[in-house]
Amino acid sequence: MIKHRGFPGRLPGTDFQFTLRRANPKGVTPLVRRERHADRRPADRRADAGFMAALCEAFGDEPFARGNLDAGRLSWLFGREVIPAEDPFDPEDYDALLRIDVAVAQRSFPDIFGGS
Repeated sequence: MIKHRGFPGRLPGTDFQFTLRRANPKGVTPLVRRERHADRRPADRRADAGFMAALCEAFGDEPFARGNLDAGRLSWLFGREVIPAEDPFDPEDYDALLRIDVAVAQRSFPDIFGGS
């Protein structure tokens, strides 16, 4: 499993995890698209925005390996702002390549990209 050095381990001041310390010995947690409903808690929205900002800073529009990025946190963005960068895509592979769909990310998180 690739460890993304320099990537924040969690949202500062919270317990919202962004990375894993080690691979799961029971198997890789699959990435799945989770629906973000309008009534999500503000803390959850801040965690999504913080994670998206960290992804943008670390990778920009370049493909990146899933590596030690937290599957739960990725799943809130997967299928919208974060999409597979390879075909076929294995959602249970730490080496699977992802990329940010910048246009979708800009619409979803305008504050990160300097929008209104």
